[in-house]
Amino acid sequence: QVQLVESGGGLVQAGGSLRLSCAASGRTFSSYVMGWFRQAPGKEREFVAAISWSSMSRYYADSVKGRFTVSGDNAKNTTYLQMNSLKLEDTAVYYCAADRSYAITVRDSDYDYWGQGTQVTVSS
Repeated sequence: QVQLVESGGGLVQAGGSLRLSCAASGRTFSSYVMGWFRQAPGKEREFVAAISWSSMSRYYADSVKGRFTVSGDNAKNTTYLQMNSLKLEDTAVYYCAADRSYAITVRDSDYDYWGQGTQVTVSS
């Protein structure tokens, strides 16, 4: 059993930065894929980024590539989403999720555990 607690959201000006954290408890994440998703008002939930703990490979949505970085600290059982050069279009509720697999997937239905979400609002 895995529990995920997300934090770090808030209000930021366009062009600024935020770092989201996702703390896991209940077991280790050595065989997990950790993903980040977001959902804006009136829109579908979309994939943002993911990292595989086994291979240390990373994958990003085209909309955030070059601006966002996903990373992890295994000793702290915590994953991070560093968001730079934020745009108005990045405003959404951000969720972290864990997939009990070795291969990265962008399908939200493949993920087994989810955090509560944290609001990110980008202003002009």
